[in-house]
Amino acid sequence: MSKHILFAAVLVAFVAACAKKEETVYVEQPVTEEPVYTGKLN
Repeated sequence: MSKHILFAAVLVAFVAACAKKEETVYVEQPVTEEPVYTGKLN
């Protein structure tokens, strides 16, 4: 019985290792400028 469990665990590990890896995509956000102090009070 334990051989079946071991075989199943090895099979799951093998399938997980061979699964297609999804590429991580990073999106760059545009840099916004800080508001400029004009000396005026609202």
